[in-house]
Amino acid sequence: MSSVLRLSVRLLQLQRSVVSPDAEMPDELLYGRAGYLYALLYVNKEIGANTVDDGIITKVVTAMLESGKNMSAEQKKSDRCPLLYEWHKKQYIGAAHGLAGIYYMLMQPGSKVHPDQLSELVRPSIDYVRHKRFRSGNFPSSLSNESDRLVHWCHGAPGVIHVLLMAHRVFKEEKYLKEAVESAEVIWQRGLLRKGYGICHGTAGNAYSFLSLYNVTQEKKYLYRACKFAEWCLDYGTHGCRIPDRPYSLFEGMAGTIYYLSEMERPEASCFPAFEL
Repeated sequence: MSSVLRLSVRLLQLQRSVVSPDAEMPDELLYGRAGYLYALLYVNKEIGANTVDDGIITKVVTAMLESGKNMSAEQKKSDRCPLLYEWHKKQYIGAAHGLAGIYYMLMQPGSKVHPDQLSELVRPSIDYVRHKRFRSGNFPSSLSNESDRLVHWCHGAPGVIHVLLMAHRVFKEEKYLKEAVESAEVIWQRGLLRKGYGICHGTAGNAYSFLSLYNVTQEKKYLYRACKFAEWCLDYGTHGCRIPDRPYSLFEGMAGTIYYLSEMERPEASCFPAFEL
């Protein structure tokens, strides 16, 4: 058995603990069910359709939907936000730990969420998050936070933009694209970060917003902005940015930055690693 197939088997062996309602499993992307769902969809994309049985994907999706409905009911928000999630006792909005990453994965075509569930559960939940947007175009880090401070993929507009673009693709409503375009402005104005160059909370991760917008709109200004952020990253280490805890890692460190820079060779095929498919 090849190493790829062995890893796929090990991945599938995790499903019981992932879908169990008794497991203390979060739903967010980096450590939870949404990330596991991504891994299953990635295997199907790279190895071949039906490598992971649809039934397994359905079980994971069902666990995510039930978890979101239960949390929403507990918070008495079922009518406003049918799918609500928390991580470490906070209802985060961003892509890494929050609602954006979860909704994004549920809208992936490979997740095969029923159209009625998308319309009745996912869409109103996205609209609830949309109404939390600041005038600047940015989003708070959590539903309880009123500070317009963080402009990261993990917390802020750079992560939520991907959800808006996917919602535009799925629901065919121009309001989602319009708001993605508006939110891109705050990334252009405030997205060069002293926090680092990585893809989670760094300049490279913010730049992926421009590549995604370019691929949807074909407007050259977004490609230009992606290039300018790449130029900043090419001067790695000269801006007084802090050194990440894991300086060579994919999400925090140099590996993610290099991955982003490599995308500039074929921007039309760009794909945020471990997030976009």
